[in-house]
Amino acid sequence: MQNYIDKLFFSLIDEIKSKNINEIYFNMFTKFKMIPFPTQLSIQQFLNQFQYWGRIEIEHDNYEMLWLKAKVFDEHIDELTELYEKLNDYKSKYILFSILNNFYNFDFDHLKNSIENIYKHYFDLGLMPRLKDQIFVDVGAFIGDSVLDFVDSYGTNSYKKIYCYEISNSNIEKMKENLKNYPNISIIKKAVTATKCELHFDENTESSANKVTENGKNLIEGVSLDDEIIEPIDIVKMDIEGGEYKAIEGMKDHIKKDSPILLVSVYHNNTDLFEIPKLILSYNDNYDLYLRYYGGPIFATEIVLIALPKNRNLAKMSM
Repeated sequence: MQNYIDKLFFSLIDEIKSKNINEIYFNMFTKFKMIPFPTQLSIQQFLNQFQYWGRIEIEHDNYEMLWLKAKVFDEHIDELTELYEKLNDYKSKYILFSILNNFYNFDFDHLKNSIENIYKHYFDLGLMPRLKDQIFVDVGAFIGDSVLDFVDSYGTNSYKKIYCYEISNSNIEKMKENLKNYPNISIIKKAVTATKCELHFDENTESSANKVTENGKNLIEGVSLDDEIIEPIDIVKMDIEGGEYKAIEGMKDHIKKDSPILLVSVYHNNTDLFEIPKLILSYNDNYDLYLRYYGGPIFATEIVLIALPKNRNLAKMSM
């Protein structure tokens, strides 16, 4: 028997399934045009600044983002439904509905209700109440803000060792200052990806969005976590501007052997939301999956997948 959230989700899915890609796009275009014009411009500015999901150029009648989202709905609606079925709590299921409804109907109310206002970004005390003596790997460590949140959430005895991977020189300098009073933290200037390689990137000193590109002006060494870290890993946070899928490919052995807690941003590409959970489960199906939302009420970003190992003794970790 379906509950309220199930009904919301499957009603949305049934509506999308009843349409072809042109009809899906037309619905999204119509709903976008119904929102106030200043909000349209705000969405346009945001999308075109980061260029992860496709562009909107209202004055040129270019709605690439809407078409790309419509394409995802048309081609991957079954995979989105499978993700819903795999999510382990109704908070996660409601978040998934709210995200899809935001993309399809530009609904802001449900998305606003999904925002996490209690716990710090990535660290849900309802799912992980206490952690102790962890080997924590922060991939895309920025200026150390997630490490500080981790220690603030769980205490200084929460970790045994922390590895921070970051590609930006300016961020690394700020991180060193922010974390200087904490022991056993290694700050590593490397890009985490699927295999050892040389990568390019452009440094953006105004933002955390330093993204590896094919023609960036700066060179960075690319490494995999399987090659880099020999010891067992307990927990990984990952936010690397669209490189998360390849980085997970590069820690396949750790996922299989260690079953680390995985805290992964799944919004930088249009298919990450369902492709990344599917990849993790292909390596190790002994995970419970959750979604948490830390973004704003207008356009769904800052979506985090939390993958918790089923047979890892989290109770022991919570002592």
